[in-house]
This record gives sequence, structure tokens and C-alpha cells, in this order.
Amino acid sequence: MNPYREFVSELARLVREGKGFPLGGFPPAPRPDLPPDAPHALIFSPHPDDECIIGGLALRLLREAGTRVTNVAVTQGSNKGRQAGRWEELTAACDHVGFGLIQTVPGGLEKVNLKTREQDPAHWQQSVGVIASILAQEKPEVVFFPHDSDWNSTHIGTHYLLVDALRRQPAAYRCYVVETEFWGAMATPNLMVESSVDDLADMMAALSFHVGEVTRNPYHLLVPAWMQDNVRRGGELVGGQGGAAPDFSFATLYRLREWHDGGFLDMYAGGRNLPAGVDADQVFISEGR
Repeated sequence: MNPYREFVSELARLVREGKGFPLGGFPPAPRPDLPPDAPHALIFSPHPDDECIIGGLALRLLREAGTRVTNVAVTQGSNKGRQAGRWEELTAACDHVGFGLIQTVPGGLEKVNLKTREQDPAHWQQSVGVIASILAQEKPEVVFFPHDSDWNSTHIGTHYLLVDALRRQPAAYRCYVVETEFWGAMATPNLMVESSVDDLADMMAALSFHVGEVTRNPYHLLVPAWMQDNVRRGGELVGGQGGAAPDFSFATLYRLREWHDGGFLDMYAGGRNLPAGVDADQVFISEGR
């Protein structure tokens, strides 16, 4: 017998069974009790649900490093009839996993894309001002946002929205920048972060609170497969071409840099893997320090 047929058959069976699992309604996942002055990380998510998909490192920072994590809902989707519902789902998802939540403006920002940046500078600068004000008020040590080639127009727009907002901060402003990927793969990630079974299960449960979205397309069930493919890619892109892949089952790829003196500063040469069981804040220890 071909053992791989049983392997594939079991994967297909689990996905079929998963379509019958509950959507949302789960009790809150465990989270630490953090002091008000705990380090702060902001996730700038282009759409409600991105916070759960790319949040592997953020969840580990919350649980392992005592970092307060807040999701900033850059938009609430383009369908105005769904924006209120998506906000309710997003609130429940963040509550489940332990993330705080900030609304940019009622209904979320609109037209967050490069076309607006190039052709409607007044509207764009108004949106930049909203994000710049959030950065100035929250003073995060870490910010998450998509990389500049993440395919989806709103994801790419969110990248440039954050870069422009960071440039509005005082010259001495500095923070760690974690660029994320989902729709388009990064050519140069430098960090692969493993997620434990417990962490991934909690992120999937949180993602299931986005009921309106996963009902039409149960993509929450495919996140483990996406993370497995990240391990395949990361073994070469982060670990080095031809190197031995780490023994990870699930991982997320990022590009970690510092924002310093009005621009990006590399943290370290090459790439770094963060296994489960190693404190997440170790990724911020750069080479030579």
C-alpha cells in the first residue's frame, strides 16, 4: 500500500469534518495579566481577519514576552453593508485571543491603495494623519503591517500608509517593524516563527469568529496548510539555500527591521528561526549587541 494515500486521505477528511465545527462562540483563550506599562505592539491589519492569520509572532509576544498587543483595523472591508458586522466579528475575534482593538474611523478608512496615494493626495494624507496620530498616541515598540508586494491592493496600500505615517513621527522616533505576508510571498523574509499546536488552534478559533467571511469561504481550515508551506519556503529563504530545514510543523514568515532616523535599518544579516519554547522577544536581540 502507498502510505501517502492514507496521509492525503486523512488530511481531506479533517478538512471536511472541520466544516462542521462551530464558528465563534468559544470562551476566551488564556492570556497573561499585563501591567499598564507593558511593552506595546500594534498590528495594522488591512482587513478584519488579517490579525488572526499573520498573528503568530504577535500572539507569542503576548504570551511569552508580556507584550500588550492591539489590532488596528485599518479598514473594515469595502462592502459597506458588511462593515458593521465585520466590526462586531473582529471585536469578538480579538477578545477571544487577547488582542486589544482600535478603530481608525467609523467604518474604517476607505480607498487605501496606491491609486489613491498617486491620484488623490488630499484623501491619502488625511488617512496618513489618522495612522500617524495612532502611532503618536500609542507609542508602540513594535508595529506589524504588510510588505510592499503583498498582492492585494489594500495590503500594499496599508504598507505605504504606514511608511508615510512613520515618516511623520519625530526624527528620534524608533520602533521595530515586522512586515507580514499573506497574498503575496516576500522575496526576502528574514524571520521564521514557529507556532505551537495550542497557539495555532487558538488563532484558528479566533479566525472562526469572522463568521460572515469563513461561511462563504472556510479559509480558516486552510491556515495550517499555509503555515506548513511557510516552513518549506522558510527553510531555504530564511535558513539559507541548501540548508537543513528546522523541525517545525507550522510557522509564519516575516521581515523584521528597525525604524530609525526616518528609515528602515536591518536588524541582522541573514535570517533567524524562532522555535517554539524560545522566548519570542529573543528576535529583537540584533547581532553584535
